[in-house]
Amino acid sequence: MTDAVQHEAPETAPGAATDEDLGVLFAPRGIAVIGASRDPGKLGAALARSVAGFSGHVALVNARRPEPSAGIYGSVAEAAEHGPVDLALVCLPARACADAVAEAAKAGARAAVVYGGGFAEAGPEGERYQRELADVVARTGIRLLGPNTSGFLAPGLTASFVPGAADVPAGRIAVVAASGGVNHALAFLLTEAGHGVSLAVGLGNGVDVTAADVLEHLTTDPHTSAVALHLESVADGRRLTDAVARLAATRPVVALVVGRHDVGAFAASHTGALATSWRTTRAALAQAGAVLVDDERELVDAVGALSLVRLPASADPGVGVVTAQAGPGLLLLDQLRGRRAAVPELAEDTRRALAAVLPPLTYQANPVDTGRPGPGFAAVLQAVAADAAVDLIAGYALHEPGAFDLVEAVAAAGDSVPLLLAVGGTGDGVRRVRRALLDRGVPVTGDPHGLAAMTGALLADARARSRTTAEAAPVAPTRPDVGPGPWDEDQAKTLLDRLGVSTMPRRACADRTEAHRALAELPGPVAVKLLDAAVLHKTEIGGVRLGVRTPQELDTALDALEAAGARRFLVESMAPAGVDLVVGARRDPVFGPVVLAGLGGTTAEALADVALRLAPLSREEAAGMPAELAGRALLDGWRGGPALDHLALGEVVEALGDLLVAHPELAEIEINPLRLTAQGLVALDAVCIAASSHCTGGGD
Repeated sequence: MTDAVQHEAPETAPGAATDEDLGVLFAPRGIAVIGASRDPGKLGAALARSVAGFSGHVALVNARRPEPSAGIYGSVAEAAEHGPVDLALVCLPARACADAVAEAAKAGARAAVVYGGGFAEAGPEGERYQRELADVVARTGIRLLGPNTSGFLAPGLTASFVPGAADVPAGRIAVVAASGGVNHALAFLLTEAGHGVSLAVGLGNGVDVTAADVLEHLTTDPHTSAVALHLESVADGRRLTDAVARLAATRPVVALVVGRHDVGAFAASHTGALATSWRTTRAALAQAGAVLVDDERELVDAVGALSLVRLPASADPGVGVVTAQAGPGLLLLDQLRGRRAAVPELAEDTRRALAAVLPPLTYQANPVDTGRPGPGFAAVLQAVAADAAVDLIAGYALHEPGAFDLVEAVAAAGDSVPLLLAVGGTGDGVRRVRRALLDRGVPVTGDPHGLAAMTGALLADARARSRTTAEAAPVAPTRPDVGPGPWDEDQAKTLLDRLGVSTMPRRACADRTEAHRALAELPGPVAVKLLDAAVLHKTEIGGVRLGVRTPQELDTALDALEAAGARRFLVESMAPAGVDLVVGARRDPVFGPVVLAGLGGTTAEALADVALRLAPLSREEAAGMPAELAGRALLDGWRGGPALDHLALGEVVEALGDLLVAHPELAEIEINPLRLTAQGLVALDAVCIAASSHCTGGGD
C-alpha cells in the first residue's frame, strides 16, 4: 500500500524521535520525581503518589529538604547512585526547570517531563524559560515532553498528577493530544465506553516531543490497534502527515482538529482566504488516511470501533441497517445518509428470508425494522449479513431482557460481516450487555448518533485505503517558465495557456486605439478590464465592464476604467454561460503547496464550499475533490446544464499544484472563475502572486 501523501521526504529534523528515544520516555527502567513534596496538596506530592506503583526504580528529589533514609535525595545524581534514572519528572516553577532538566541529563536521564506552566503561553518571560528548555534539549539530546502538560499514561506507569488517571485500564487505543486536559478527558471517556489505553500522551507546549514523534513511535507498538489524535496547532505539517500516512497503513488514526471557526488572516486571493488552518489541516490529515470527527464524543465512538474492526479497503462499502425500534432507526438512517453511506436495497432472496421471520407489516428492504425484538433477531442478522451488497451491519436495539438475549443472538448470528451495535437503556444490566458485546469484539455504543459515528468511521477508513491503493503516484512536476513577474492578468493567463488550461481569446492593449482594434478582431461580445499587476480585485474598484459590443459601448467602458485608474486594458471575448468554479494553489506556511477546488465567484467566500489537498498530487486524486462539495450536484448536468469532466478538472488542479512545487518563487496561483461550459472548462480570470514581494496579477 502506498502512502496517501506522496512527496520527497524531508530531512530528519534535529532531535527527531526514534522508537528507542520515546521508549525510554514511556517505558523507563527508573524514574526520579524532581520537586517531590511532603505537602499533599502540591504537584510534586500528587505525582509521587501516582508513580508509587511503578515496578522500576523510583526516586524522589527535593534539593531543599532531602531525606535519603526516606528515599528523598538532594539531587538526581545522588538518586541515580541507588538505581537507574532514565526519566525525570519535573515539578518545579518555570524558572528552575531548564537547570533541573540539564542536571538530570548530566546524571544519565534520557527523557524528561516538565509539568508546570508559565512558559510560552504566559508571555515574554515564559517564552524565555521555554527557549532555555529548548537549548537544554539541543545541547544534551534529552527527550522532553511538555512543558505545560499533565503527563502521560502507559501500562504500568501513571506519569500524571490528575486524580483518577491510575484507574484508566490498559487497552488497545493510544491517545495523542495537544492538551494534557483533553488527553485525560479522552482517556476517561474511553474508559466509560469500555475501552482502555495503550498510551495516552498530552503534548503541552511541545518544545521537543511532538504529535509526529509519538505517531512514529506508535507505528511499531504491538499493543496499539487504533489511535485517537487531537490537534490544536501544527508546526511541521508535512512531517505530521507523513507520520499519519505511515501509521494509517497498519492501524487506523482518528483525528479531531480544533479551530473550525478560525478564519485566519484574510489572504490576498480567494484561495488564501478559504484555506484556513483548520480546513487545511483536516484536508491534509484525510489525504494522509486519517478519519476525521467533529467532537470528542464522536472521537471516542469512532476510535473505539476501529480498535476492534477494520473493513477491507473499499471505495463504497454497503451498510445493512437493522433496528428493533423504528424511530431510532430513522435517526440512524438520516445520519448515515449525511455521511454518504451506501444503504443498498436488499436482494429478493434476502427479503424472502426476512419475510419468513418478521411480521408482514415491518419494513424489510433496508433498513430492516424488526418491530419489537424477539427470538428471530439472530436470523435477521444472518439474513442481512448474507446479502451480497452488505459489507457491515449497523444495528439498534433497546435493552429488553424479557424479550430476547441480545448477546446470545449476536453469538448465534456469527461474524460473516462486521456488526456494530447501539444498545439503548440504562442501569447495570445494559452495562453488562455492552461489556459482553465488547468482549466478543463487537463495537457498541448507547445511541443512534454514536452508532452513526462508528459506522461512518469504518466507511471513511475503508475509502481512504481504497483511494491510496488505487491512485497513481504524482509524477515529478515540470518546470514551465513563469517569467520574472509581477504578473498582470494577461501574463497569468499566458502561463495558464502553457499549462494547457483553456482561456478565451484576448488582447492586452496599451491604449484606446489598440482596444478598438481588439474589439474589431475578437469574437464578441467582449469583457474590458483594467490591466494592472498591482490590482487584485478589479470589480471592487469598477475595473471590469462586461458585454461590450459596439465602439460606442467600448468608449463608455474605457472612460469608466480610466476613471478607476486604468492605463492599460485587457479586451477579451466573453465566455458562454456555465457553472463557475474556483481552483487555486497556495504555499501554506505549515503544509507547503496546497491546492483548492470549489464553487467559484462570490459563492466561494459566502459558503466556503471547497475541497483541499496537499501538492503534488495525481490528476486522479484531484478528480475526486468535487465529490466533497455540498454543491456537487451543480456539476453533474443540473437542470440540463453542462456536466463536469472530473479528469479534466483533475488535470487543471494537478498542473497548478505542480507549478507551485516546481517554483518556490511563487506564493499562489488562482483561477476564479474557472467556468464549466458545454465546451469544457475555461479560465475567465487568473491571479499569480510572487512568494517574496507578493506582487500580483489579475484578479476579478
